[in-house]
Amino acid sequence: MKDVNLEHRKFIVAAIALAVVFIYICRLAYLQLGPNDYEDNAKHNAIYNKVLFPSRGSIYDRNGKLLVYNEPAYDVMVITREISDLDTAAFCKTLQITKEEFEEQMDFIKDTSRNPGYSSYSQQLFMPQISASEYSILQEKLYRFHGFYVREHTVRRYKYPNAAHILGDVAEVSGTDIEKDDYYSAGDYIGKQGVERSYEKELRGTKGVEVLLKDARGKIQGRYQNGELDSLPRPGKDITLSIDIELQALGERLMSGKRGSIVAIEPSTGEVLCLVSAPNYNPQTLVGKERSKRIIQMIKDQSRPMLNRAISGTYPPGSTFKPGQALTMLQEGIITSGTPFPCNGGFRYRNLKVGCHAHPSPISLYPAIATSCNGYFCWGLYHMFNNRSRYSSTQEAMTTWKDYMVSMGFGYKLGIDLPGEARGMIPNAEYYDKHLHHWNALTVISIAIGQGEVTLTPLQIANQGATIANRGHYITPHIVKSIHGGHIADSLRQVHHTKVSPRYYDDIIRGMRSAVTTGTCKGAENPWYDVCGKTGTAQNRGHDHSAFMGFAPRNNPQIAIAVYVENGGFGAAFGVPIGALMMEQYIRGELSPDSKVRAENIQSRSIN
Repeated sequence: MKDVNLEHRKFIVAAIALAVVFIYICRLAYLQLGPNDYEDNAKHNAIYNKVLFPSRGSIYDRNGKLLVYNEPAYDVMVITREISDLDTAAFCKTLQITKEEFEEQMDFIKDTSRNPGYSSYSQQLFMPQISASEYSILQEKLYRFHGFYVREHTVRRYKYPNAAHILGDVAEVSGTDIEKDDYYSAGDYIGKQGVERSYEKELRGTKGVEVLLKDARGKIQGRYQNGELDSLPRPGKDITLSIDIELQALGERLMSGKRGSIVAIEPSTGEVLCLVSAPNYNPQTLVGKERSKRIIQMIKDQSRPMLNRAISGTYPPGSTFKPGQALTMLQEGIITSGTPFPCNGGFRYRNLKVGCHAHPSPISLYPAIATSCNGYFCWGLYHMFNNRSRYSSTQEAMTTWKDYMVSMGFGYKLGIDLPGEARGMIPNAEYYDKHLHHWNALTVISIAIGQGEVTLTPLQIANQGATIANRGHYITPHIVKSIHGGHIADSLRQVHHTKVSPRYYDDIIRGMRSAVTTGTCKGAENPWYDVCGKTGTAQNRGHDHSAFMGFAPRNNPQIAIAVYVENGGFGAAFGVPIGALMMEQYIRGELSPDSKVRAENIQSRSIN
């Protein structure tokens, strides 16, 4: 008789044996096909991949003057898995930090929620940009601190204390940067603002690597496989900007103690000659270990020095908007250059009044531009919006008006090659249908003089000057003139034509020239070339803003400019004299002795 229990035991033993074999097979398969933790561990114990960082491209102004270059810098890096027998007190003393600061940084490094790129096998940034003297002290003792390394790279240096909003800065990558582009690892650097951000891929170059052998104590023994796996870094491309640094520096001096912007454009190319935002700061401020603290300080500053008002600030354009209105009315047949409108102290209709200063009445187009007559442009818009022989409704007239404004570069981003550009505001019929329900020409009449819901950026106002100078077209404004060994995007050379015939621009130019010879822009007149200009006094809850838009010379224009000074009062108070000095500096290459005196006077005048 069979022993049933014995028979069962055989099956159990066989099952156990098969299970053991199966587990071994699974484990072997896992080691062969699964994660390479063991291989990585072995490699990292014996091999050190030293990243070779490329030299970041230098930046020059349009005349070849060096603006941004590189200097050597040193970061303290750590591979946490390799830390052993660390004398924390000695390490902290060497780097002149406290034990608490050491522990705080190590906690940050290991916290994947704050440091998404963390791996115990890879280098992590422990301390950025130590000085050359700190580096030499640490280098002598580094063999005592297993797991810590020094990474050599470069930091940016600035030749001039100007153009911070244009140039931008470079700083350590964030977790988001790493997720977006696998080129970066924790502790790498990336352009954060300005040209450094817009042209990051051109400026950064390509990393190289040295694969090195280490002994059990972590000391480098030489190259792995005689350097067969090494690769050299490729430097970034140098960039030439369109700005004139001397013009930029003058603009920043003239805007000292003020808030606002100056933007100058070369009409024939769309190249931005200067882009001033005030208040500003020295770009060197954001270099070094104190960068984060300084940024926090500037963010808390109520004057908002980090805001690039030239492209991100939106303002009512005031009377600098009137040339665009005149062009629209001419093209639509609402007026001719000889059409008169009354202005007895302003625009008056029933109970509505828009004030104006004293001048002869009735008035036609040329003197209306020269004297900046509010009544003329309000009447023009009124007749356009109520012209039922041409438009079926006020809404249709409004849509036509809006389309002209958009064709002139208003209401949408112009596409400048800098981050942070705002679009401004050009209202349309749908906007008023939604917000006002019942409206007509009188309800929105203030848009005729650049008030109400209309807002523009200083860049858009300057671009209007370039468009008028070109008699009806503009090239996308851009800040980079050329990339050495590369090319700028075709979109930055794109020509945009307005909906207005070039022949009507001659009427506007004639009026803007009269504004300089006999009107509100007299302060811009000079003996060397003909200036065409238009003042703006934009209403504000506090003191009015002072604005100027113009170009010179009248024929073959070299520069178009917009000046906007917050709370500066009349356009002739700050806008005109600043604009005149900037045009003189660029066209003549220097200021006359008298102009230098005027410049010093403007520079000394602050606006609270």
